[in-house]
This record gives sequence, C-alpha cells and structure tokens, in this order.
Amino acid sequence: QVQLVESGGGLVQAGGSLRLSCAASGRTFSPYAMGWFRQAPGKEREFVAAVSWSGGNLYYLDSVKGRFTISRDNAKNTMYLQMNSLKPEDTAVYYCAATKRARYFSPLEYDYWGQGTQVTVSS
Repeated sequence: QVQLVESGGGLVQAGGSLRLSCAASGRTFSPYAMGWFRQAPGKEREFVAAVSWSGGNLYYLDSVKGRFTISRDNAKNTMYLQMNSLKPEDTAVYYCAATKRARYFSPLEYDYWGQGTQVTVSS
C-alpha cells in the first residue's frame, strides 16, 4: 500500500501561483509513476500532469503546458505541482495518484489516490 497526502491548495486570484505537494508513505515511492488529476463540480476527473518514476519523462494536459510544472523528489517521497498564471477554469479539487503502469492519462491506470486538495481561482 502507498498512502498519498496532498497539500498546498487554497484560494488565489487569477494570474497567481500555488504549489501543490503530494507526500507518499508506505511502500517505496520511487518505482511508481505519479500523476496529478483534477475534478471540478459536475465534471469527470481530468488528467493534468504525470511524471515517470525516474522523473525523466513529463506529461501535461495541453491547457496547462507552459503554466504548470510537475516534479518529484524520490529522496523525500514527495511530488510537486507548481501552478503559475492560474485561471478561473483551473478551479477544482486536485488529486495525486500513483501507478506502476506505463500509461498515465486515464484515472483507471492508477492504483493509489490521495484525498484531494481544493484549488479555487477567483477572477
């Protein structure tokens, strides 16, 4: 089992920044690829970004490319999502997730999930 805990969400004005963290405990963190998803009210859970176990491969939703940066520190068992130039449409609950599969874009590919952290961007 891998336990995941997100932090860093909050209320920010459009154009502002937030940094989300996802702390992992339990099994060794490093063999897992990690992803960030988000879910707005009334919408399906949406892929945002993913990072391979080594950190060498990064993947992003087109609408966040150039604004969001995913990273991980395997020594600290922690993954991050730096979010800049935030827009009201980024408002959602953000979840981190872990997978041993090499497929990153569907929530069905992930085995472990955090409880989520709310991000609200005001216009």
